[in-house]
Amino acid sequence: MEGDVYQTWTEVEREGLRRIIDEHRTVRGPLIEVLHRTQGLLGAIPPDAQRWIADELGIPRSRVHGVVTFYSFFRTQRPGRHLIRVCAGTACHVRGAGRVLDLLSEALGVRPGETTEDGAFTLQTVRCVGACGLAPVMMIDDEVYGKLDRGRIERILERYRG
Repeated sequence: MEGDVYQTWTEVEREGLRRIIDEHRTVRGPLIEVLHRTQGLLGAIPPDAQRWIADELGIPRSRVHGVVTFYSFFRTQRPGRHLIRVCAGTACHVRGAGRVLDLLSEALGVRPGETTEDGAFTLQTVRCVGACGLAPVMMIDDEVYGKLDRGRIERILERYRG
């Protein structure tokens, strides 16, 4: 790991990244596994980590970046302490998921894909959470909340703000 890139990571992260690469250096097609493990360690795969992985594996940086940005389960920024996912599936869409998303964006001051300045919340949309009977639905971390309106959203957020 070179210069500034190396300095941005903690000693634990540097050792973990080195171990991930060393364990996969001789494995054929290791990129996806290396990316998963890197995200597990760092919480995301930021541009400096993408460059480092490409250099260490001897593959083009564009390939690493392409894989990271193609698959929705990879992140380039660490998520907030609480991940809010708003269902955009058909039932939720029909029952007002767009309004839920607007209310959350307004309350948090972020758009989908962004994290609040205090690092408390990351807002995302997802295709379906499998709770169509409760539409519109959002999840905060692993908890499902349905039949949402402005008042209910405000009360739910208050529980997580403390």
